[in-house]
Amino acid sequence: MLTETLIDAADALAPEITDLRRAIHAEPELGLNCPLTMAKVREALAGLPLEWREGPSTTGAVATLTGTAASDGPKRRVLLRGDMDALPMEEKTDLPFASTISGRMHACGHDTHTAMLTGAAKLLCARREELSGTVDFMFQPGEEGYHGARFMLEDGLIDPLPDAAFALHIMPNAKFGVFAGRAGPLMAAADQFAITVRGRGGHASMPHDCADPVPAAAAIVSAVQTMVTRRFNAGSAVVVTVTQIHTGTAHNVIPDDAVLSGTIRTLSAEHREKAHAALAQVAADTALAHGVSASCEITPGFPVTLCDAKAVAHGAKVARKLGGNDAWRDLEFPIMGAEDFSYILEKVPGAMFFLGVAPDGEDWSACCAIHSPRMHVDEAAMPKGAAMLAGCAVEFLKEGSG
Repeated sequence: MLTETLIDAADALAPEITDLRRAIHAEPELGLNCPLTMAKVREALAGLPLEWREGPSTTGAVATLTGTAASDGPKRRVLLRGDMDALPMEEKTDLPFASTISGRMHACGHDTHTAMLTGAAKLLCARREELSGTVDFMFQPGEEGYHGARFMLEDGLIDPLPDAAFALHIMPNAKFGVFAGRAGPLMAAADQFAITVRGRGGHASMPHDCADPVPAAAAIVSAVQTMVTRRFNAGSAVVVTVTQIHTGTAHNVIPDDAVLSGTIRTLSAEHREKAHAALAQVAADTALAHGVSASCEITPGFPVTLCDAKAVAHGAKVARKLGGNDAWRDLEFPIMGAEDFSYILEKVPGAMFFLGVAPDGEDWSACCAIHSPRMHVDEAAMPKGAAMLAGCAVEFLKEGSG
């Protein structure tokens, strides 16, 4: 009955979890260096039986709890992760604890993730004598494009590797208190591209004396959309989006160059490689047809977030133990956003789950999504998240996910 008691214990911690979330939200930090956030976590967990490890590349840390219960079975190790960094954007909420730092906001829920993981650590430390095995609590900065999880792996902070790993991500436009997940690809690989179209500039009234890169750039935008629909099966989730076009200095000047940039999203290593090659070819050939040239530079981002089927089933079981059958939903399709927990899941079987935090009883489909400057969270869902993380650890140490 250990897992079933976690929800009541988590509810008792609700004021502490909420206070921590609000303190983090008010002082958002960016990238790999989140010292204020880490200090708040360390203060919240002070005096608990945790061993801390830090590395040189980030301000992240791993806190380890070793259970003291006797067991004749295997001594398993499980990792629970929460990310800490915010986004470089202006907050437009009316919250009394809104960001106090201009141009920064916790609009992706990492403040809640960190608070819920801290709550889970408190729940499990209080049950240390009932646990046989080890729990690693991974407090990670640099998720928003900075590859924080990869750096923490390279720094040796996840050594030895756990037997399983779990993480939560809140969704402000999903039903309150409901967990969701799926086996296989949950989120996409995300890569950036920059296509430079090189022509020969001159006076805008005499384009015949120039090699104008602007029409070629416009044609490349259209050709990229055709590339996706004609080179990839319609059932394949491949997204290539041009989001920026930079060129020119004056209304009567044809520029030498034009630069297109954007994102590539794929759900398999095969399609990722194919999309990279196809984009470079389409850009070069389309430019050539317009009498100019083009080169394509691709910056690799996060890999596909692949969830282990047994780990997903494990999470679903825990969610239902905590909240009944309606507390879990199987996702039919992946989400084309990206997540650097994927680096952990490349090394370790595990899963990420979503938690709906739309205001209880409201139309969740009308709520602002993550990365909105007006995003709101129903904080009453956070104890459920803390209990879910702790429950995944308890049940895995006891039974594994097989």
